[in-house]
Amino acid sequence: MQVENGASPPPAIFSGIGVALVTVFDAGGDVDAAATADLARQLVELGVRSVLVAGTTGEAAALEPAERARLVAAVKEALPADVAVLGGAGAASARQACELTRTVLGAGADGVLALSPPQSSDPRPYYEMVAKAASGSPLLAYHYPAASSPGLQVSALAALPVVGLKDSSGDLARLYEELEVFGGWLFTGSANLVLVAGVLGCAGAILAIANSHPELAVKAFSGEAEAQRQLVVAATRTTRRWPQGLKDEVAARFGISPTCRMG
Repeated sequence: MQVENGASPPPAIFSGIGVALVTVFDAGGDVDAAATADLARQLVELGVRSVLVAGTTGEAAALEPAERARLVAAVKEALPADVAVLGGAGAASARQACELTRTVLGAGADGVLALSPPQSSDPRPYYEMVAKAASGSPLLAYHYPAASSPGLQVSALAALPVVGLKDSSGDLARLYEELEVFGGWLFTGSANLVLVAGVLGCAGAILAIANSHPELAVKAFSGEAEAQRQLVVAATRTTRRWPQGLKDEVAARFGISPTCRMG
């Protein structure tokens, strides 16, 4: 499923709004896979077309591999077959990322999102190893320099063995550049760029704020300016205390436990 040089990517694994799903922990801090899966099901009923499990919003750095597997399996089982489940597999080393890739795919994920390696000037060897571990399953790169600096240079994207990219930098100028040079599926991870991503023909958006405001995200991607404005207001409010601010809003709306392991 990886893009060969000069080849066109296959149809996008999903189009529209994906959610970077929060992980639900019980009051004691243990993973509640059933509650996490139930939240995913409710979000899909409200218009979400893909669910990313164990990404940065899911507090992946605080999860054991076995916990990731339980979460992926529970979410996959709870959702219709036409909803893509992605598993987070980024790590500090390619060795770790490969193991996580095999873990989430073995648990039933339809594809993998791998955060770029930290402090790397050449991400190609890392992604080549992860692509091999993915064994043909869809692999998406993830540019989020706030979480893993320096991220991915636009000039490096075309050489990566991936079929898609999630960009959470929030950089509009960069988004235009990516559309020029990257032939794979392009997803924004920034609430600020959802409307413009839809207008420009990006495959979709994978958003933290879709945990609490999925309807606004869907409307913004379809071109509704007022929904985009409200989405930015909501995202700004929740990110002031991450991840607790978002978890509190999701708890207020959907009744989940607001417990976090991070922050």
